Amino acid sequence: MAYFSVFHEYIKKTKNAVGLPFLALCWISFFWGTTWIASKEGVKHMPAMQLVVLRQFFGGILYLAYFIIKKEPWPNKRQWRNIFILSVLNFMLSNGLSTWGVKYISSGLGAIIGSIFPLWIVMISFFRGEKMSWRAVVGLLICFSGICVIFYDYLNDFLEPEFRFGILLSIIATFTWALSSIYIRENKTNFNPYFSLGLQMLISCFVISGVIGFNGSSIPLNEIPAISWWSIAYLVVFGSVLTFIAFIYALEHLPKEVSSLYAYINPIVALFFGYVLFNEPLTVPIIIGGIVTIFGLYMVNKAIRK
Repeated sequence: MAYFSVFHEYIKKTKNAVGLPFLALCWISFFWGTTWIASKEGVKHMPAMQLVVLRQFFGGILYLAYFIIKKEPWPNKRQWRNIFILSVLNFMLSNGLSTWGVKYISSGLGAIIGSIFPLWIVMISFFRGEKMSWRAVVGLLICFSGICVIFYDYLNDFLEPEFRFGILLSIIATFTWALSSIYIRENKTNFNPYFSLGLQMLISCFVISGVIGFNGSSIPLNEIPAISWWSIAYLVVFGSVLTFIAFIYALEHLPKEVSSLYAYINPIVALFFGYVLFNEPLTVPIIIGGIVTIFGLYMVNKAIRK
């Protein structure tokens, strides 16, 4: 509890510090990239959704305890509605399914798929009647080309049902993250975003826990190996608490085109550490396809900001 309080107070006292927002961006770019590695290691030894429950329970409790001690006001009726919807989109579906998906695919591939959510934003906006700029069209085509190059090395893996299932879960996760981004843009409230995150985590934790308890897809806590507990601890501290604080801080203090740079760096970090730690494939097609895909994402993000 103490580290959270100190970190939060430090940020509040140094809002105008030169370079602190960029330091927050670097933190996000690195640690959210490594969370794919931690998730991959954790789900090797336990059910994926149980890992999600434990991660979100401990992360949510830390947030909730802090704001209860600070006597922060609780959300009103409209804010509760937004919190519940975002809990479903962000944590039950996006975070939950991406963690489940990485059980069957490499962490690097999961990170690349996770980074393409801007493509869904453009396509959803198009089907809602919004015009697509030439940048968006070009970016979509470039991204599609890059993804085709990446999957060239995985063609044989598509013969395996588990691999196809992991890809499907990861794609659905990116789609729900895009829905969440659109929903936040159109339904802004003045409720404390950090408090909101904690409540979202806890709501999703209890719902998912009920589901896996009903179908029996969990193991006793004393059977979870130490390596998975270390993975959960890493995901809680760096994935669910400190990095979310840095993320919201960067959004508040950096231009949008700068604060979104983490989306291009996360897959690179995941690919590198996946190769070093797990001997995951890092071939020429994957490298070239990754670069092409990231450039396409840059074009799409530029179109979204326009």
